[in-house]
Amino acid sequence: MFEIKTYNAIDPAGIKRLKDAGNTVDTGIAPDAILIRSQNMHETEIPSSLLAIGRAGAGVNNIPIDACAKNGIVVFNTPGANANAVKELVFANLFMAARPIVEGINWVRTLPIDTPDIEGVIESEKKRFGGTELIGKTLGVVGLGAIGAMVANDAYRLGMDVLGYDPYVSVDTAWTISSRVKRVHDLTELLKNADYITIHIPLVAETKHLIDATTLRAIKKNAVLLNFSRGELVDNSAVLESLANGNLGRYITDFVAPELLAHDKISILPHLGASTT
Repeated sequence: MFEIKTYNAIDPAGIKRLKDAGNTVDTGIAPDAILIRSQNMHETEIPSSLLAIGRAGAGVNNIPIDACAKNGIVVFNTPGANANAVKELVFANLFMAARPIVEGINWVRTLPIDTPDIEGVIESEKKRFGGTELIGKTLGVVGLGAIGAMVANDAYRLGMDVLGYDPYVSVDTAWTISSRVKRVHDLTELLKNADYITIHIPLVAETKHLIDATTLRAIKKNAVLLNFSRGELVDNSAVLESLANGNLGRYITDFVAPELLAHDKISILPHLGASTT
């Protein structure tokens, strides 16, 4: 029997499985294991009793891996567990980037219910919310792991041309990727040709600010950048500069940063990638 301490909201079904296996959870005694989602363990005191840290997610950048290794603490993650949920969220935002759906909904809500000929008013004004279609557009997928591979495969099924960039793609993942996904060996090539770019790579020292002022200068004019991976992969100041000079068309992310708020070309939503039943 082990004592497990949890941070963040862990699904009750998972907690029940731990308890059914004879473990105790959050009783307040020194834990043998910690179960987290987004908790920053770099700023959290590590109990001397700890044997393991489990992360309900793919990335482990919020865990001090070196310190854990030095102290014999095993670190687990769950790569691919939320891949489909994140993929669906990416596509929801792709559709909303192509079509001003939310803007249309919000405008309709502003109309008084007693507006004369409300149906006619809406019909005559719908041209304000015209968009584009994804079919025939090019999607650049940066990172072809569990999530990126699913995004790439489903994008071509929507009629998009798909470019994939991942110098470290595994053999197992490569077997799952459609032959219709064109693999490029240079990030700049992807940025120059993609109408939409979506990022699906881990945050490590080498990938911090992968998208910066230099890379954004290579981006196709008016391209849309989506980041549902890690906030620090993108240099926010470079994004603001690129939006201001008319290169980048729009930035969509689920990582909140104060400097990105209240910008009409930036859409920020809560970190909802794994928030499904």
